[in-house]
Amino acid sequence: MREYLLTLCVTVAVTYLLTGPVRKFAIAAGAMPEIRARDVHREPTPRLGGIAMFGGLCAGLLFADHLANLNDVFELSNEPRALLSGAALIWLIGVLDDKFEIDALIKLGAQMIAAGVMVVQGLTILWIPVPGVGTVSLTAWQGNLLTVALVVLTINAVNFVDGLDGLAAGMVCITSGAFFLYAYRLWYGYGIEAAAPATLFAAILMGMCLGFLPHNMHPARIFMGDSGSMLIGLVLAAGAISITGQVEPDQLGIFLTERQATHAMLPVFIPLLLPLTITALPVADLLLAIVRRTWRGQSPFAADRGHLHHRLLEIGHSHSRAVLIMYFWSALIAFGTVAYSVHSASMWIVLVIVVLSAVGLVLLLLPRFTPRAPRWAESFVPPRYRRRRPATRALTQPGAPSASYEDEPRVPVGVGVSGANGATAIGGRSRFRERDDAGSAR
Repeated sequence: MREYLLTLCVTVAVTYLLTGPVRKFAIAAGAMPEIRARDVHREPTPRLGGIAMFGGLCAGLLFADHLANLNDVFELSNEPRALLSGAALIWLIGVLDDKFEIDALIKLGAQMIAAGVMVVQGLTILWIPVPGVGTVSLTAWQGNLLTVALVVLTINAVNFVDGLDGLAAGMVCITSGAFFLYAYRLWYGYGIEAAAPATLFAAILMGMCLGFLPHNMHPARIFMGDSGSMLIGLVLAAGAISITGQVEPDQLGIFLTERQATHAMLPVFIPLLLPLTITALPVADLLLAIVRRTWRGQSPFAADRGHLHHRLLEIGHSHSRAVLIMYFWSALIAFGTVAYSVHSASMWIVLVIVVLSAVGLVLLLLPRFTPRAPRWAESFVPPRYRRRRPATRALTQPGAPSASYEDEPRVPVGVGVSGANGATAIGGRSRFRERDDAGSAR
């Protein structure tokens, strides 16, 4: 665990430190597309954040290769090299798309090629446990086809949900955290060495997202773009494929018949067979978007304003609150699935999930509720959570002192000045921004 945490910290540090220079490079390279009708942000914001995330991925793998215990992952398995080669290809296509707007079909073909590159190097699904049947071995073409389909679906699910500041990075970070706990349990609790690569991939993916989030939270200074969203989607899919293709029911120490073992361990294999259960929100958004666009006679890859986060904005939630609600549901589904896989016989887990789901529904029905911090804590919270102080009465009374800075209307810095989020390549971001009403994905 100590070496995994060290790898996580190195990945966070490298990604965080690289994002600032990458932002300046993106501005200088002109990777700042004009505002589109479906965009939420109001000022041109640089993309290419995926460059910093790819740097964090390379740093995490390189650092882990030089650690005493994690070095065995690279010596006994070719999966880290397969991940790096596929990630490099999909990242390069994403960088070109952030700059030149590549056609959607070309990107789809590149995703399939990147998945094929990993399959050729051994990162593929070899068998799946089927309820009532047992472990089913897949032929080469079946495993390869299922692997490519899973990679493409996960990449596009993450790409579709990248519509608000900090949304995709935060949701993938939550998902990878839950997946790390599950994979580490298999590796450490059951002694399955084949789960070590997936555990490493999850730790590095968490580091990539955590290092990028401080620059991407609302108001974002830089977007990850397709170079980042497709990259983290591929890493997430690679971890799920790695652990699915290597773990069999008999390795879990249950000496039952194959059919009985599958029934007994079905909750444990849910995250293995269906990693989409911990990316349920992005996948649901992807499927709904395909159905919606096809029903309208549009291309499934045509952009629109009907994503889940757009609907949260339309019913009255603020930008930050919409992101936090999506975080909540992602954490509930991801960690709820992992908890149920560990203790499937405990009814209290189901009750907790039901109660938290009810809390989430209440939050969805309170779009106008704005929490206010107590007065003693106002100096520790952002201005939007402070109580408004009446200044008009004091100004109308003769001899009244002048209003303080906190009573003055707050004007966003840089209004009327063009730039990247109201700032130049080396300038700071605005502290106070007008609240957007509603919008759509980038």
